[in-house]
Amino acid sequence: MKQQVVIKTAEEIERMRESGRLLAGVFTMLDDFVKPGVTTMAINDRVEDYIVNELKSRPASKGQYDYPYVLNASVNEVICHGMPSEYRLKGRDIVNLDITLEKNGLIADSSKMYVMPDASPIAKRLTQKTYEALYKGIEQVKPGATLGDIGHAIQWHAEAAGYSVVREYCGHGVGREMHEEPQILHYGKQGTGIKLQPGMIFTIEPMINQGGPKLKTKKDGWTVVTRDKKFSAQWEHTILVTQNGYEILTLRPDEQR
Repeated sequence: MKQQVVIKTAEEIERMRESGRLLAGVFTMLDDFVKPGVTTMAINDRVEDYIVNELKSRPASKGQYDYPYVLNASVNEVICHGMPSEYRLKGRDIVNLDITLEKNGLIADSSKMYVMPDASPIAKRLTQKTYEALYKGIEQVKPGATLGDIGHAIQWHAEAAGYSVVREYCGHGVGREMHEEPQILHYGKQGTGIKLQPGMIFTIEPMINQGGPKLKTKKDGWTVVTRDKKFSAQWEHTILVTQNGYEILTLRPDEQR
């Protein structure tokens, strides 16, 4: 039986604002920690310590679907679900850190690209255009708009820049569960799909490839990479549909406008 889209209550929205605010602070903490020479496992351990001991919250990814870590660290050609390891970040790397946090029973979900100081102009442009595509999607969010409006805006911006959109993975409703209805595709046609209404909360998290859209999953069963070994980038926010637009619940201080 198909699950229904959950409309959050005013109390749930307030609690999700708190989860989102705390999660945004995790990325602020990481801004000075993520640098060349640091292992992705060290980042994982720092995040776990910070969420559990300083924020008194739960890293919601750990144990979800038997996943053993608190975050995904997806470097260069890894599209998503990169597992933390003893890999040391190099000066030319780009890495997506995807983190979830539960506070008072409600989950926020966000990811950020970290660009190492010697990254190539090609890698920097992919990262920037993916960020722009995320916001093109977010800016469609308002009551009466459709999920297709979001996907179309993201797809148009990515493809206009010469990139491809990963279709096998999508955004999703989030709240008491990490993955709720609806699914948020990052491609589509305007005016199609579910109409948005106030109180809906979901993630928008486009994965954009420098080359083709084809992917493969590594033998660990988690790590998803581009088939052509070209770079991939992703950004993610948790979004609330308000009475007249949207609110980014995981907005970071460095994004305040």
